[in-house]
Parts: sequence; structure tokens; C-alpha cells
Amino acid sequence: MKKYLLLLLSFGFWAQAQVKPIISKEAVIRIETELASDQMEGRKIFSEGIERASAFIEKEFKTIGLSYYGDLKNYRQEFLETGRPANNVIGVLKGKSKPEEYVVFSAHFDHLGMTKSGEDKVYNGANDDASGVTAVIALAKYFKELDKNERTIIFVAFTGEEEGGYGSSFFSENINPNQVMALFNIEMIGTESKWKKNSAYITGFEKSDFGTILQKNLKDTNFKFYPDPYPQEHLFYRSDNARLAALGVPAHTISTSKMDSEPNYHKPSDEVSTLDLDNMTEIIKAIALSSQSIINGTDTPSRVTKM
Repeated sequence: MKKYLLLLLSFGFWAQAQVKPIISKEAVIRIETELASDQMEGRKIFSEGIERASAFIEKEFKTIGLSYYGDLKNYRQEFLETGRPANNVIGVLKGKSKPEEYVVFSAHFDHLGMTKSGEDKVYNGANDDASGVTAVIALAKYFKELDKNERTIIFVAFTGEEEGGYGSSFFSENINPNQVMALFNIEMIGTESKWKKNSAYITGFEKSDFGTILQKNLKDTNFKFYPDPYPQEHLFYRSDNARLAALGVPAHTISTSKMDSEPNYHKPSDEVSTLDLDNMTEIIKAIALSSQSIINGTDTPSRVTKM
């Protein structure tokens, strides 16, 4: 009986050790719902709502167990913009063999705030860009549990994107771009792309081989990354990736937003109920898988030479 019990216990420990980290739909729903709630009051920069959003992201990073960035004493990278205090939220997973080489996952946590007219006064920004921040938090938990990153991973929620990229500008000015091997900026992944489910596009696809590497890493899956189908919109230059890309970093945005037909874009109707959370979860999983060879140092995307 004792030998049988020991065998069961040993098997239990072994089975537990074999459980891989997962990106669950339940976690995606929880994070997304909180970030896009009315309590956040649209997360406009310099508002009480964005302070609540920052505190929520900081709490998530603490729960995951991320380290602080650089010489910061907490997860807030604070700065002044137009004389007013603002902050990015940053957490770090130190690399095992290449700690001085960085891979960045980013999204912006600010949005448009509130409107004084109409019944629905909150610009919830569920897709823009609570979806991206949800992805960053979910990826942070995944890679922390995986515990195999050879390069240092930086997870950052930028502020002030809607006002002109304040947060990403400050971040870019205070990091050595030569140490940043790649930046995955995640922007509006809550709706299906023009190719429907299990697909997304990469802005500035032709400016480095970043997208080609991601495609290679997904070749045995049913997920597909495409080049940006909306070149006339100049999306590569319109999100937080552009600041580091201007410094040569292979910094690209991953999105599914149908820029010619998104009915809730920059409207109070951009709410969680309008998102495809199953598909969004699959997109986050695909980003995790597609980034593996960059994170482990096997692949290094070419630098951006022409903006």
C-alpha cells in the first residue's frame, strides 16, 4: 500500500511538471473586461481613469512576478508631458544567456476618455487598445511561467498614444536602440481581420524580415500573418512602434483592425461585447509561438533602414 501511494504521488508531481503554461480565454476576458470597464472612464491621459488603469496593470505585473525596468523602484516610468505627470507601465523578465539583448512587447493603455453628449458617455476602448494591453499581460504571464527566455523581455504599456505617442517617445529616448532586437507592438486585435479568424497583419512588413520570421515559426499551424493590407493608411507610422523603428529597431505593429470598415473605431460603442474573445485568445497564442525564436536568440530580425 505504501509503495502504491508513493507511486501515485510521484506520478502526480511528474504530471504537474509536464503542464505547460497556457494563455486562457478566461484570463483574457478578465483582463479585457477590467481595462475596458466604465470605471476606467475611457483611460484618457492625465485623468483619474488612466491612473486606475495604470494601477491595475501594475498589480498584474506584480502578481506575475516581473522585475522592475532599469533603475526604477516600481513599475511606473514617470515623466512630464506639457508640464503634467504621466507614466508608462513596464515589467521585465531578465534573459538567461543574453540579458543585454531586449525583445519588447508593447501596447498603449490610454484612450479617449469621456464625452458630454449621448447616453453612452464612456469611450471604453475595448479594442483600441485594451485588447493590446490584455495581450501584453497575458504574454508576460506565459513567458514568466515558460521560463526559457534567453533574451530579456520587456513588457510595456504606453501612455499618450492617442495624443501623439508621448509614452513611446519617452521610452525610446531612454533606451539604447542597439540593444532592442525586436518590438512587438499590439494594437486592436479584438475583431476578426479581413481574412477572418486565425489571422492578423503586420505593419511595415517590407521594412525588415520580422514578419517573415513570424510566418516561419507558424508554418505548421492554422494561423497566418499577412503584410498590412491598408498601405494607404500609413499604419506603420501611426502607432507606438514608429518611435523605435525610426532608430533602426525592427519594431512592427500586429493588428486585425479592418481600417476600412470598423464600425466602433474611436466611438463609445467600442465595448467588450463587440469583440471576438475566442479569436483574440488565439491571436495572443500565435504571437507567443511566433516570437519564440527571437526570444531564444535563434533569430534576429534585420534592422529598419528606411522609414
